Amino acid sequence: MNTKKAIASNLLEMKAVSLRPNDPYTWASGIKSPIYCDNRLALSFPTHRSTVVNAFIELIQKEYPDVQVLMGTATAGIPWAAMCAEKMGLPMGYVRSSHKDHGKGNKIEGKLEKGAKVVIVEDLISTGGSVRGVVDALREAGAQILGVAAIFTYLLPKAEETFADLNCQFHTLSDYDTLISVALERNEIESADLEKLNAWKQDPNDKSWMKR
Repeated sequence: MNTKKAIASNLLEMKAVSLRPNDPYTWASGIKSPIYCDNRLALSFPTHRSTVVNAFIELIQKEYPDVQVLMGTATAGIPWAAMCAEKMGLPMGYVRSSHKDHGKGNKIEGKLEKGAKVVIVEDLISTGGSVRGVVDALREAGAQILGVAAIFTYLLPKAEETFADLNCQFHTLSDYDTLISVALERNEIESADLEKLNAWKQDPNDKSWMKR
């Protein structure tokens, strides 16, 4: 089993990702979705947690061999960045969603030299919107962003647009299409669900996918 399928299988086994094409979840944004992702659950399963960390390290070393610093996104990316940095012997920090309202008012926590080659560690890529502020803050601080490494992506067209606009690449351990394939193999969904699941990915704001 390749890494993407192994990670997808682990996420399903832990119920960190679940599929309900016929009983959609409602996201905070109001979007009706056949998928819900909570990768924080992986932190509670030592064996699967190690699998994710090792996969992260393999991905980062392959795609970003010049990395000098790992920066986690607050809060979900912080533990993964910390565990990877420890095993890789790299400096680590994280970027807040907003400046602190006390002390030095930091948005970036941890030592960051100007010109440092940084990989951002995230748990989930949906539209890429949450990463935008992180990339902007690190670039403003003088960092050289090599790219983003994340556990999972929904493969939404909006994410591709966001990262193209940022001129920033991203790579993930697994993705929506792989998860659907694995879920079908595990009999967690039926082949009749595939049309709905594929239609949702094209435009999550278009609720017509639920009628397919």
